[in-house]
Amino acid sequence: MEASFLSAVVLPISLAIIMLGMGLSLVPEDFQRVKKYPKAVSIGLISQLVFLPVIGFVIANVVPMQPAIAMGFMIIALCPGGVTSNLITFVAKGDVALSITLTAFSSVITVFTIPVLGNLAYQHFIGQTAAIALPIGATILRIFLMMLLPIGLGMGFRQIFPEPARRLEKITNRLAVVFLALVAVLLIIHEWKNLPGFIVQVGVAVVLLNTISMLAGFYVSKLFKLNPPQQICIAIEVGIQSGTLAIAITAGLLNNPDMAVPAAIYSLFENLTALIVIAYGRKLAATSPIQQSLESQV
Repeated sequence: MEASFLSAVVLPISLAIIMLGMGLSLVPEDFQRVKKYPKAVSIGLISQLVFLPVIGFVIANVVPMQPAIAMGFMIIALCPGGVTSNLITFVAKGDVALSITLTAFSSVITVFTIPVLGNLAYQHFIGQTAAIALPIGATILRIFLMMLLPIGLGMGFRQIFPEPARRLEKITNRLAVVFLALVAVLLIIHEWKNLPGFIVQVGVAVVLLNTISMLAGFYVSKLFKLNPPQQICIAIEVGIQSGTLAIAITAGLLNNPDMAVPAAIYSLFENLTALIVIAYGRKLAATSPIQQSLESQV
């Protein structure tokens, strides 16, 4: 009951509050900049929707796994980042506006790509077809309530009360760091008994997927000369996946708890790597102030 209350009530409310604080750090010009210079958005979406599934498919075929585990592993590689990736980008001093834009686009696009690619993966690993479908309306509503609405309220507050907004932004920034660490600890405590079995079944594959995808997002964006905050953002968007959605698909739609194992262990591991990325991003921002304008980068 406690775990259910945590995931169903506490975490969504906490995330919404942090997203409200994130909105305090944004101004409309941030999103106009992303719209005017779409290269970063294109690179981010291609990295997440094309490179990540390819990386996942290769790993699932190279690392020995049971068919059900391999299928669950592929579902993780097909999922969008979700609100958590925005929060981590915010704390890591990445490009928050870009992160929000990528999450919004990828969350809607994956409503269509997960059924198609998920069914192909099911045929490949299980040898059968499966009905995998995500509700478009419910997905869009979730994006609005958990992400767009609180961010919009935060931005509106900053427009009306700029000075109090700046003070609140500092508080929510610290709060976000504590929140992320707390989530990681609670997840580990909750899954402590299952961890050894999970790690044996899918540990190597999860480590490879998380680290390779993050590095791929970072270096692809670096190759195309995006600025450091955008590089941090895309690395996070590609490496941080929605474990909650993956579990809902595998244990819910596909009705196979074994397939949910990769999502559970990935959710634990990605929080640890997120802390490393946060430390790197904050150190980078502190040692070399970044030119925020994209004009010189695209």
